[in-house]
This record gives sequence, C-alpha cells and structure tokens, in this order.
Amino acid sequence: MLGVAAGVLALGVAAGALVAVVVPGGSDRPGAAVPPATPTAGVADGLAVLAAWDRRRAAVWAAGDPAALRPLYTRNSRAGRRDRAALAAYADRGLRVVGLRSQLLAGRVVSRARGRLVLRITDRLARGTAVGARTRVALPAAVPRRRVVVLRRKAGQWRVASVRMLP
Repeated sequence: MLGVAAGVLALGVAAGALVAVVVPGGSDRPGAAVPPATPTAGVADGLAVLAAWDRRRAAVWAAGDPAALRPLYTRNSRAGRRDRAALAAYADRGLRVVGLRSQLLAGRVVSRARGRLVLRITDRLARGTAVGARTRVALPAAVPRRRVVVLRRKAGQWRVASVRMLP
C-alpha cells in the first residue's frame, strides 16, 4: 500500500506539472459528464476559455479514461500525449483523480486571433485526490509555475496545442 501511495504522489506531481492549467469551479464527482465546449474567444475572456477547458479535463481525469483526453488537445500536442500517459499510469494502477483543481495566480491574454488564443499564466496544482478500490491519497500542492498555453479552436472546441514552461 505504501508503494502505491508513493507512486501516486510522484505521478500527481508529474501530472500537475504537465498541464495543470486553471480553475475555480467544476465538479468533484467521479465520472461527471464533460461540460460543453466554450464560446469563441472573441466573445469570452481568454481566461474563461481556459477555465472551461480545465473543467472538461478534470472531468476526464475523474472518469479515469485516457482516450477521452484526445478531444481536449490538438492532434500533435506533446502536452496531450504526456497528459494521456500520466492518466494511463493512474488507470493502470486502478486509480482515478477526483477533485483536480489548479489555482490561477496570474494570467493574461498574449494574443488572440481567429481560432487561436495564447495565454501567459502562473498557476499551481492546488488539489486532487487519487482514489481506487482501497486507496485514497491526496495529491500534494505544487509550487507555482509560469507557462505559455496555446489553444486552437477545432471542430467548435478549444483544444490545447502547446504548453511551454517559462523560467
């Protein structure tokens, strides 16, 4: 049991560092339905687009389905591949992550064009709990990280194209 818990904590830190992008709100219910896609960036504030995207991502993590992450990322997104791999590592151990939340400490829209949104954010993994048949382990809060997140609108949904860490 201790080995599983240590592995969960290590994976939690790795997953949080990948794309722990925003968000107040959302559902902590396991298997909660994925919220609908967000409006266009021209109508909604860029950070609201990111917040809605992150709620969709948290719902997928709570369901424990790595394949369900695909629609959240563009086809060749490295961040998407890493996120799917991290979630698959949890699922392989019979775990899901519920209550996944990040705390947005700072954020601004760097650029906005038709179908493309670039955000510069500072955030941190604030909470999440890995749960399984006999396991319930709170993920540790992470240190704040600065990133540039590029989202592209494809098929009516905002998808993460890239996440670049900043010094």
